Amino acid sequence: MYNNKSLILLVFKIFLNPLIATFYFMSNNNSDPLHGVTLQKIMEHLVDYYGFDTLGKLITIKCFTTNPSIKSSLIFLRKTDWARKKVEDLYINSLR
Repeated sequence: MYNNKSLILLVFKIFLNPLIATFYFMSNNNSDPLHGVTLQKIMEHLVDYYGFDTLGKLITIKCFTTNPSIKSSLIFLRKTDWARKKVEDLYINSLR
């Protein structure tokens, strides 16, 4: 019914291939510190770490200084690339 070569290929396809794929995805470490981190998580971390007072001094953005909230900051940062870049850079620096 099966010769040795076809049996080995069958075993590989059924059992080993999913294991190899799982191992590859588990061992593939992404070096990007922003990988998988949402902007909301970044803002929550920065507000917990610095507070809005210090954030407003570090990055001069009106949504950090005038009636600050995470919701208003997220709305502004999603529309403004330069401000988002500054917030992401500050987040990366706070992790070190």
